Amino acid sequence: MNICFIDKTDFEYNSKDLHSHILRGAETVLINLSNSLNEMGHDITIINNCPKSEIINDIKWININSTIDKNNYDLVFANGDCRLFNLVNSKKKILFSHSLQSIEKFIRKKQLFAYLKHKPLVCFLSQYHFKKRPKILHLFGNVNLRYAVDDIFLNSKITDKIDNNLAIFTSRADRNLDLLIKIWSNFIYPKNNNLKLLVTENNFHTNKANIIKRKLSNQNDLIKDLLRARVFVIPGHSAELFCLAAEEAKELCIPIVTMGKGCLSERVEEGRTGFVAKNEKEFANYTLELFNNHDLWKKIRNYLLEIRGKKNWKSEAKNLIDQL
Repeated sequence: MNICFIDKTDFEYNSKDLHSHILRGAETVLINLSNSLNEMGHDITIINNCPKSEIINDIKWININSTIDKNNYDLVFANGDCRLFNLVNSKKKILFSHSLQSIEKFIRKKQLFAYLKHKPLVCFLSQYHFKKRPKILHLFGNVNLRYAVDDIFLNSKITDKIDNNLAIFTSRADRNLDLLIKIWSNFIYPKNNNLKLLVTENNFHTNKANIIKRKLSNQNDLIKDLLRARVFVIPGHSAELFCLAAEEAKELCIPIVTMGKGCLSERVEEGRTGFVAKNEKEFANYTLELFNNHDLWKKIRNYLLEIRGKKNWKSEAKNLIDQL
């Protein structure tokens, strides 16, 4: 198939930036999915705010501000904005939605007219995503995509040289880091003041309770930090539609503790890849148990090692195309 991806961001990027911290989940997904579809033999064009129009690894990158040929594509993906479908002609259209939108917000963002005009399928990232989006906003059908992680995570060597006192949180600060700090400070650290919590650089005051800031950097540094952690702690958030951060931790074989907010209950197999807590105290208890009970931690770790690598972008790309 002749497939086109269209995205519009304030910052420049192309596939050379795959491991850069400038990318968010939406851009990372676009690059990984397009690369996998290209490897499957599809012709891929990406229209976005790339530094310049060029061909990279057989994929055509076209700057969105240049003159664009309205080629007849077999399939077009638009990243978060129905109006992007106006740029090209296509037999089939899929809208990536990376946020929960009410009907009011959908109209306010000037999406409704383009949505009714182009009648795209909507791509859902989780059951939570599907249930939360108003039915009228996937009126023309839907497909499902479950994110995989970058190959750099799958190819990283797992080591047992970890810090047995270290927990880590690598999601964005606005995804309930304040709640995590509260739980850590009130219910975890007082029980064991040798424990440390490593969190991504943020505006929170984290100089107490052994809470340490990690510098936001590239994926190589992220992986190094993850590999030395014993537990991945993430309460979740109502805006989490998939949570790549949790998926990355899982592929690096780190047991996860969550409160299941947003889609996080779907990222964890209860008792096998981690635990889903019902409240703050239970979250703290599960975290402490994974620090204190080595047999339990090892059991979950071994299961994560067993299932590691079974999900990748090539398999997820095939699953997506098979739905059309």
